[in-house]
Amino acid sequence: CIILQKEYYMQIIIPHYILTRDAILQNQAIAFNKQIQKIASFDELIELYPDAKVTTLRENSLVMPGLINSHVHIEFSANKTELSYGDFMGWLYSVIENREELIGGCDSTCMSDAIDNMLKNGITTFGAISSHGMDLEACANAKQNVVFFNELIGSQAVMADTLFGDFISRLDASKSIKREGFHPAVAIHSPYSVHPVLVKKALEIVKNEKLHLTAHFMESEAERNWLDNSDGDFKEFFEKLLKQTYAVCDAKEFLNYFDETPALLTHVVKANDSELETIAKNKHTVIHCPISNRLLGNPTLNIKDLNDKNIRWVVATDGLSSNYKLDLFEEMKMSLFMHPSAPLLEFAQALIDGVTINAAQALGLNTGEIKEGKNADMLVLDLDKEPTKELAIHLILHRYNISKIYINGELQ
Repeated sequence: CIILQKEYYMQIIIPHYILTRDAILQNQAIAFNKQIQKIASFDELIELYPDAKVTTLRENSLVMPGLINSHVHIEFSANKTELSYGDFMGWLYSVIENREELIGGCDSTCMSDAIDNMLKNGITTFGAISSHGMDLEACANAKQNVVFFNELIGSQAVMADTLFGDFISRLDASKSIKREGFHPAVAIHSPYSVHPVLVKKALEIVKNEKLHLTAHFMESEAERNWLDNSDGDFKEFFEKLLKQTYAVCDAKEFLNYFDETPALLTHVVKANDSELETIAKNKHTVIHCPISNRLLGNPTLNIKDLNDKNIRWVVATDGLSSNYKLDLFEEMKMSLFMHPSAPLLEFAQALIDGVTINAAQALGLNTGEIKEGKNADMLVLDLDKEPTKELAIHLILHRYNISKIYINGELQ
């Protein structure tokens, strides 16, 4: 396949304010094509780029980085009232019971609508966890940057070859997508649902091809008990549905497979201190999904423990199977109130970082901040008045109108 290179023309936008990682800039403009070329006064930029298209933004306009939703299940976007909330096992059984209806009920239009809604909510990049490959076309046609995580699942050794063959087929299909901003990647579902043989084979591909990697890890008390003792609420589940009487690996073994292979680990709400130390040592990133955890009756992530161990964490929505909308502003707001002991302004800024620069770094993407050399993924927000030093709090609380969205320098 041949990747057709787009031609990007130079533009200059003139906002009232620019949100950088370190400051709120005033009296500055941004020159960009696919990437941000220079941030300076308009007079300086128009002298450097006299043929640039100039856009003057409205009063109290703010340019900030586009948002990055690092974990979302597009294939389950049909759910609204079909699934049971409040208890993880109750939810899981409802997923199994309604699985065919949910998957069959979400056609390409349903998935594209979910993707478009993310864009309207300022999400310019997302990590799609693809269980079946049904969302490949919708993600390939998305306006956003996409890290497409082909998910591997299967704990039964007798099915390993068949399941791995299906995984390889889906991975190869995603590699055939040749467009800027689309990145094939690998997801290993979880330590309780993937046989070690499959984990090792997938990680060999990840290392050889330098693909990005993600997994669910320690989402529930059921997972904790099953991995530690082959007991608890998962015992009946595995015996009844899969004829398994013991866990195929424990949490320590699972993390050891990821040694020296940095991954994004989703949830991590039941991880113990030793596991967190391993996560820190291997520079894994934790994905915080507060609304999903609350709806499924799982604990709230202990952010302080992550900060104390210098573990990078980011914020994501999870899928509509465990959320009511794909909106990172909403997700950040819920997290802000779910961590009452965290210093408010400091935590609000950390949440903003968790959907911009930190998420970009975790996904290995050249975006996530308004900075020269970064891809021009930018939002224009219409503020009510001049921003204060508490802007991070206000951005999360007040959900300002998004009047313009740029992805790789193109107005959407």
